[in-house]
Amino acid sequence: MQDTQAEAAPKTPRETPSLITLKDGSVVTLRPMTAFDASRMLSFAQSLPANDLLHLRMDITKPEVVQQWVRNLEEKTTLTVIAEGSGQIAGYAILHHSQVTWQRHLGEIRILVGPAYRSHGLGRKLAQEIFGIAHNMGLRRIVAQMTPNQKAAVATFERLGFQPEALLSDFVIDRDGRTSDLVVMAYDVAGFGEHTL
Repeated sequence: MQDTQAEAAPKTPRETPSLITLKDGSVVTLRPMTAFDASRMLSFAQSLPANDLLHLRMDITKPEVVQQWVRNLEEKTTLTVIAEGSGQIAGYAILHHSQVTWQRHLGEIRILVGPAYRSHGLGRKLAQEIFGIAHNMGLRRIVAQMTPNQKAAVATFERLGFQPEALLSDFVIDRDGRTSDLVVMAYDVAGFGEHTL
């Protein structure tokens, strides 16, 4: 990417929705999440299998948690790209930008794809959007966090170029009160465009 293009590129998700075609031929729309999406996001979360909800950092099946998410969007500490298919939310990707002074060069990525859209390349497309946003914001590294038993997520992030950085013992607790280790992986944003997505 040329410097002039990087300077001109927006530092937020694209304002104009974009249509993408997945591996199975289905078409989805990528666009920024807004406050108007709160009820639809709540419905999406409540439709997810229980096992998916065990590993979320926040319980997005609760209206007050989704409202906090919307406040984070408004305060620009979080950027969210939504994928829509057949009029429903198919998945999302979040970039949370750290406001802590000594971590201001970092962003954290979170991706969740609905069961009907998994293994079709949607997670990769969402990640690509977040990488571009992080690059244009001048962030240097993106961090992803997950439990070791989320093997598919670990494998996906490894394919995207993330490297394991740390394993923290009993660091998170799920909705059922069980503790798990936490894997921290990181991606060098400076390499965006060099790594094949």
